Amino acid sequence: MSENSVQKEKRNVERGFAFYDWGKSAFETSVSVAILPAWFTYLFLEANGLNVRIGSIEMTGDAVWSFAVSGAALLVALVSPSLGVLADRRRVKMWWLRILTYTGVVGTILIAAAPFLPISTQWLWMMVLFVIANVGLNGAGVFYNALLPHLGEPEDMDRISNLAFAYGYLGGGLLLVFHLGLLIGTGYADWAMMFAIASSGVWWYVFALLTFRWVPEPEISNEMEPLGFVESTKLGVSEVIKTLSEVRRFKVLFLYMFAYFLFIDGINSVTSLAGVFGPAVLGLTTQDLIMTILVIQFVAAPCAVGYTKLAEVWSTKAALQVALVIGTSVVFMALSFAPLQLESHEEYDIQVTWSGVNESDPNGVYQVTFSPSAGEFAQVPDHSEQELAKRYLHVLPLVENKQIEDVYEWDWDGDFPRVIETTNITAISSFFTELEDSRFSASVDGGDTVLDGRTVVGLGHPTSIGDGPLDGIAVFMRDNFWQPFGIDVTMQFLILGCIFGSIQGGSQGLARSLFGQMVPESRSAEFFGFFGFFGKVAALVGPVMYGVLAVAYDSRVGIASISILFISGTIMLRFVDVEAGIEAAQAEDRRIRGQSSSEE
Repeated sequence: MSENSVQKEKRNVERGFAFYDWGKSAFETSVSVAILPAWFTYLFLEANGLNVRIGSIEMTGDAVWSFAVSGAALLVALVSPSLGVLADRRRVKMWWLRILTYTGVVGTILIAAAPFLPISTQWLWMMVLFVIANVGLNGAGVFYNALLPHLGEPEDMDRISNLAFAYGYLGGGLLLVFHLGLLIGTGYADWAMMFAIASSGVWWYVFALLTFRWVPEPEISNEMEPLGFVESTKLGVSEVIKTLSEVRRFKVLFLYMFAYFLFIDGINSVTSLAGVFGPAVLGLTTQDLIMTILVIQFVAAPCAVGYTKLAEVWSTKAALQVALVIGTSVVFMALSFAPLQLESHEEYDIQVTWSGVNESDPNGVYQVTFSPSAGEFAQVPDHSEQELAKRYLHVLPLVENKQIEDVYEWDWDGDFPRVIETTNITAISSFFTELEDSRFSASVDGGDTVLDGRTVVGLGHPTSIGDGPLDGIAVFMRDNFWQPFGIDVTMQFLILGCIFGSIQGGSQGLARSLFGQMVPESRSAEFFGFFGFFGKVAALVGPVMYGVLAVAYDSRVGIASISILFISGTIMLRFVDVEAGIEAAQAEDRRIRGQSSSEE
């Protein structure tokens, strides 16, 4: 084979590896983040109201969803090391990658069939199929990552790994743009939702075919004979136990895995908690979050490639440390974010406007409407916010929720907020007084001299900050930087998305590459099984820590705690001797090849 042919085949192998990330990212962005959670919540409420009883426990839709997803991730995490052991002893990495990919693809496409089922089972079908798709995705990831050490020399891994992450962010981002345009253009019609979900599965499958075509099954010395299920399970478990007893032989690799556990938890926590912190603390809208997701996707793609260049100039470890320092700064930046203080009448959640030419105009009335960005009153029948809404139905543009009896929500006239007219000054004044302890804001423009210019910003409103242990940081930045320069909270969050996007792809790619350099080729699937285990378990620690501290203190303290993960992981990474880790991996490969030669 000519040198040109060899180089072309090598490029195809690398592109085939990268295109798998391009394909599967459609599921990770369009399905898991942007579309399915909201659709599932809607169907759950329509079928069950607020809760469903599972066994003896009443559970809300978001609780059911989170437990299902966590359960799928933990299942894969627990079996990953054992599957990896078997994949290192037989040439089955690509076989497992195909099987698990098909599982994920079929599960994704079948999710779209939910609307054809009775309303009482749609949410259950969706949840079960999403779990199956997640098992396929996370399981395939073990064998996909295990291919990396076989694709080139250690010095090639940064480039290949980051190239794949760049492909993933770009591919997932492009399809997400199309899906969001389709959904917005159709008013989130059921058929558009179905098409978006199903097309994500097709997208994953089509680009995975390039991987199956171009990436060969890695060679294995002294391949093991096929075993039955019971024998395979016993072998897998025994070898995992043996590996854990080899900490001294692979102490650098295990030290790195612990550092990885910490800093990847920080990265995953920022990704998963941004969708909660943004709306709850900063008052961001769904559209703001979607825009931030897109910013991250398209910034992360080129920056992932950029970190390859940085690793070439310095080293993989040094470039990764730079990314983690920037990641730590992202957490501290989030503490400084604050919605700007409300200034104009139109910025308030509830707007009461006098229609007369002057305050004594006999034809004048108060027109009450709401901002499109105003949050709904809590959708719980007995909630205090619903009690407030019911007391003032005669002066507020509200309508009863079609899915939940005795619950009221803002009333829309097509695409615009409905306006209600009233002359009841007493009711308006009383309503404003009660709003002081709420999370809403309201303003009066014109009319009675007592009411004209009256405003209220509830204690729970995003702009009401200053009482928490770390709120002083946000107040200082708002008063001295954000407000003077007119940088609203949406732009603040987009800036955060740009900075986090600049390190997300690069840090993940370099972390995988650095691990791949220190893993013996002959045991790549086994160790990448542990890599997957640590990654999946780590995904649970940060959110739990955030939740506990948010309850004990507040959300800003909760998000600040994520910096501990970044800082601890970065410090521990300093003690990882990469060269010693590579030498230990090469020594293990020589030992196994020597065993194979002697047995022959």
